[in-house]
Amino acid sequence: MKIAIVGASGAVGQEFLTILNERVDFPVDELVLFGSERSAGRKYNFRGKEIEVKLLQHNDDFKDIDIALTSAGASTSREYAETITKHGTLMIDNSSAFRMDEDVPLVVPEVNAEDALNAPRRIIANPNCTTIQMVVALNAIEKLSHIKRVHVATYQSASGGGAQAMAELENQYKQIVAGQEPTVEKFAYQLAFNVIPHIDVFTENDYTKEEMKMYNETRKIMHSDIKVSATCVRVPVMRAHSESIWLETEREISTEEAREAFKSGDGIVLMDEPQQKIYPMPLFIAGKDPVYVGRVRQDISTEKGLSFWCVADQIKKGAALNALQIAEWIIRNRK
Repeated sequence: MKIAIVGASGAVGQEFLTILNERVDFPVDELVLFGSERSAGRKYNFRGKEIEVKLLQHNDDFKDIDIALTSAGASTSREYAETITKHGTLMIDNSSAFRMDEDVPLVVPEVNAEDALNAPRRIIANPNCTTIQMVVALNAIEKLSHIKRVHVATYQSASGGGAQAMAELENQYKQIVAGQEPTVEKFAYQLAFNVIPHIDVFTENDYTKEEMKMYNETRKIMHSDIKVSATCVRVPVMRAHSESIWLETEREISTEEAREAFKSGDGIVLMDEPQQKIYPMPLFIAGKDPVYVGRVRQDISTEKGLSFWCVADQIKKGAALNALQIAEWIIRNRK
């Protein structure tokens, strides 16, 4: 297998490298790294070898590459999709460029892995980070009873804005402690000691694009008429997203039944002993693979409602790991 990473110097690109170094069973005979003019020429270690980042260009560099893991932004993905796929390379794209295209599967392996087998354009889209962790959790309940609607409030880490956003948050704390005015560039406002109820741009219905992604992507991934109302909030956490989720099902589901479903759910770790103060928190989930679920309870406002809390590492499961799991599933199941 010849694998490429496009956007190798970014936060997700670096996570691709980390995970591929960890997952020694992932078949990589050769790894090729691509980047912009700014990152071309940089060198990174992979399984004991030093690999230099090549400049991404419109040429035949992808001719012998089996899978390209792309995370360089939507505009780059759109511009280079044909260049990447024209010789048969499978492009697993982490941007928003193709997620809602009818002929591009949008895949979370724990939920709809088989959709990955129908990729006529040789493109598979990786969903938005907030959607990924939510649908992994929702899928466990959907197997018990159809979910009619979801209300979700997200508590999204700085990592969702990339490596520069993480650096800005860290720098803001240092500046404030030193009595300096904090630098604000990546976010709408100062994030340190603050929360910002605004991620991405606002749309005509006053939901942000981030919030509408959760509505549209969830329906596509789950092949469902489920309705999702989201409020997405940026919080001063480094790299793990949290979500407070309320859902309504067609039949009443007990707390015990829900906990058992989460406990046996694919890609889920149940962490739910509130009396012992055991529940998922981003401080302790950062760097881990699964989606963690806790605070499971019946919603006291309706008989068919459940509430729970879930946390996952945004750069891992919310981006790089999900894309690599798609690749792993395809490799195992290709004919």
